[in-house]
Amino acid sequence: MSYRSHATASFPSATITPAQGGLPVEVNLIAQLGHGAGSQLVASAQARQRAHPSFIDELDEPSAQLGGMHLAQGDTTSLYTFAVGAKGHPFHRHAGHRVFTAVSGSGGALLRFSTATADDLAADPANFARLLRHVSIPPDCLFTVRFGGGTWHQFLPLNPRSQHPAFFALSCHTNELGGELDPALRQKVMDGEASIPALTEVLPAAVQAWMAHTPPDQLHVPLMALALEAAPDSLQVKLCGFARRIVGTLRARLAALGHAGGFLRETLGWQTVVELDGPDPDSLLHAELAEGFDHEDAFRLAVSQRQPCGVRAEILLADVLEGFVNDPPRGVSHLMALRNALVKPLGLRTSHLGCPVSSLLGPVDKHVFAGRFPVHTQYVSPDGSYAQVILGANDRHLRFRSCVAVRITDGRVDVSMGTRVRCHNAFGRLYIRAIRGVHRRYVSPAMMRRAVAYALPAHTLHKAAWT
Repeated sequence: MSYRSHATASFPSATITPAQGGLPVEVNLIAQLGHGAGSQLVASAQARQRAHPSFIDELDEPSAQLGGMHLAQGDTTSLYTFAVGAKGHPFHRHAGHRVFTAVSGSGGALLRFSTATADDLAADPANFARLLRHVSIPPDCLFTVRFGGGTWHQFLPLNPRSQHPAFFALSCHTNELGGELDPALRQKVMDGEASIPALTEVLPAAVQAWMAHTPPDQLHVPLMALALEAAPDSLQVKLCGFARRIVGTLRARLAALGHAGGFLRETLGWQTVVELDGPDPDSLLHAELAEGFDHEDAFRLAVSQRQPCGVRAEILLADVLEGFVNDPPRGVSHLMALRNALVKPLGLRTSHLGCPVSSLLGPVDKHVFAGRFPVHTQYVSPDGSYAQVILGANDRHLRFRSCVAVRITDGRVDVSMGTRVRCHNAFGRLYIRAIRGVHRRYVSPAMMRRAVAYALPAHTLHKAAWT
């Protein structure tokens, strides 16, 4: 058998051009993954696919529809996942075009394409094999495939005796209504009931019978072999392939033991905390530590389009302070636990709350806000649109004062927090330098987001109307 190899400067690619014209088959090799990563990815992705509400396991091609058409907006695209296991799947075709990105298993994949038309097959079933072309994909690789509607194709592992899956893919149906769909199937697609099996046509019986007597592996089928690490069939590729198969088996088994699902975290836009150049002009913080300070910061969280009707700023502020106490961020609590363990032998003050608001756990004396929170100073505007308090404590190495404020204006609520620190000695100055970065970037913003999230739903439950 004759063959030739050559190097490429970019993505290795293979193109199959139909003799009768039409869209070509295009395969591109994108990247080489780590040893065994392909089979591990296929195993974990298949577990998630099986749990998807739209999961279907037919024609040896388990699949799920991640996103369907939006006909009202003129969108006829759809997105699917599908997998091809260790036994491959039968030859078939689709009416519409297909574009997919896949990761091969740790045994590699063989892609078979035949551009035979219906007329070719009617004239002679052997035309199917005459127009057959193969493309090989190495193990643990990211690759892309694109072909037009009506192209016969079959995917299977590179080695027929392999125990590794061929690949797992994300497939984009560029036009779910494309191609020659019969009226019943077209209506099914428009009703949102499309699936990969429903859109699949298997080989005609006459061609299947011919193929059964003359398997492709007994024919000389032109093959294009793609590779990234070294030339196909080189000793390096063979040795590397052996190692990938071994490691892939182990990693796939480990993946099967792991957590199949995932997680979702939603962050609303109004939870964005912005660091300010300094406290607001009317902040009570300007009167604190007026003799001088070694650190100052100020932050604001604007809650757009959530203005409570009939709720005064001091009520919202009380709930924010309650959020600081009752629902501190877990990460801040862990940092404070570490800080307490380090400074307790030095006789310094300890608290499980972040320092800007830790005085809320202090004794209640004559300066009390909302009947339950100890403060140094407080102010509530006559119209109830602005409320602020000063918190703080004195320690051996420093003093700190924090101003927490709520301002209600047209269309939004602003929650702000600013802090000033005055150091008493060299240790205090070293301490504030050590914590300044994490305090600005994490502690204060995290505490504000958590406290505001705690406070605002409380007023929703109290049936306060939000615009």
